[in-house]
Amino acid sequence: MFKKDAVALVTGAATGIGLETALAFARAGCQVVLADRDDVRGPQAVERIRKLGGQAVFIRTDIGNADDVIALHQHIKDTFGRLDAACNNAGIEGEQGATADCSLENFDRVIAINLRGLFVCLQEQIKLMLPRKRGAIVNMASVAGLVGFAGLPAYCASKGGVVQLTRGCALEYAEAGIRVNAVCPGAIKTEMIDRITQKDPATEKQFAAMHPMNRMGTPQEIADTVVWLCSSQASFITGQALAVDGGMVAR
Repeated sequence: MFKKDAVALVTGAATGIGLETALAFARAGCQVVLADRDDVRGPQAVERIRKLGGQAVFIRTDIGNADDVIALHQHIKDTFGRLDAACNNAGIEGEQGATADCSLENFDRVIAINLRGLFVCLQEQIKLMLPRKRGAIVNMASVAGLVGFAGLPAYCASKGGVVQLTRGCALEYAEAGIRVNAVCPGAIKTEMIDRITQKDPATEKQFAAMHPMNRMGTPQEIADTVVWLCSSQASFITGQALAVDGGMVAR
């Protein structure tokens, strides 16, 4: 799936989908760079990978800060001299509420991390991949970027932007050997969903019922999809926004 010296980057890698994706890349034989603001659980994630026999490094990064993002990728260049795969997973849900009640502060913060921050990551990753004319990038979008969801206007706007940014970028660099795709998860049982449901069993049941499979997904299911999209097994796939959602958007 990956060459022996392959280097993979995962942002938002300390918990949830990002952590499982970092672990999955390590199991696939990649050297993994974990980026996150959490400088407690980030190093703990690195230790988990090392216990699996993998190689990993943690770099504290605020994806909403362009200087941090640029420094992250410069560190990768200086340390490894290459980047083979990247998962731009870092993101926040922002505050819940109707569009008319969404503050500009909340809207700007969500866009700054979920869309603008991801855009800067994309720019830096492409610069690292272009000299070798190969690489794969997966952007973490959401079913909320494909269909409408009430109560999360900033989040929906950011994830819809991720989908369109992915498609345009894929077209620009297809002949350069760089593949760019997006994964659009449904409701996945993570800390983010727990914050929305407050772990209330009745609310969790409602979230499960949104999917024809009548359950929420797991971080591992998303991680496996990301790693597959970055691997040689998906070598003819680019520009896609792949819903991994238990059938939700099929309705």
